Amino acid sequence: MESKKHVLIIGSGPNALKANELKTAFDAIVVINNAWRVRDDWTHFIYPFDFSKERWPQEINYSQTVITEKEFVPIQNKYGGFIFAGATMAFTAGYWVLGALKPSHISFIGCDMHYPKNGKTHFYGNGTADPLREDISLMSLKAKSNRFLHFSRKQNCLVGNLSDGPSKLTFPRITSKNSWPKTPSFKENLVSEALEREKELGYFDITGRYWQNLDKYDANEIKKIDDLWEQII
Repeated sequence: MESKKHVLIIGSGPNALKANELKTAFDAIVVINNAWRVRDDWTHFIYPFDFSKERWPQEINYSQTVITEKEFVPIQNKYGGFIFAGATMAFTAGYWVLGALKPSHISFIGCDMHYPKNGKTHFYGNGTADPLREDISLMSLKAKSNRFLHFSRKQNCLVGNLSDGPSKLTFPRITSKNSWPKTPSFKENLVSEALEREKELGYFDITGRYWQNLDKYDANEIKKIDDLWEQII
């Protein structure tokens, strides 16, 4: 697949609608689940197996591509699999972009995974807070966010968050004064230890459906790795 220099990933957070105000010319726009409603110039529509067909866009033109688990599971597996990378679509879309489009820049918006008690949780109203479900791969969103930053830097890809509100993402903020902030420095000894522990545990399911074999995984061991990723910055 052709390399895309600057990719925008749009989630379903309330501020996703601000993506319409962006003047940047993106090489690809990846929309997650319902976010295809935000901008009609999206290039890639990515969704999990349980995203109902009734919620799909009614029309998909020749320049737009649908990305399903057939495409994103093998790529996320190359980055360590869903248990270590985080099984929610913001991270899955990010790893798919890294592996398939190989960009130099990724901008996220509407992917903050922050759900206020009052007001809208999603740009279209209120919805299920998928990243907050009880799941062994999502015990620490901070850890998974830091981990994604590591793999992005390894590919010489800058990552930034265009959102200006509360966020679970640890990505540097992109502002009008600081369009591309530098990736923070990492504690490389902790990165190496986290990756080595992942390798030792070998928690991996080639289908991506790890929840069908939960008895194979120890949440305490995963938490130890999460603790390391939390501390790398």
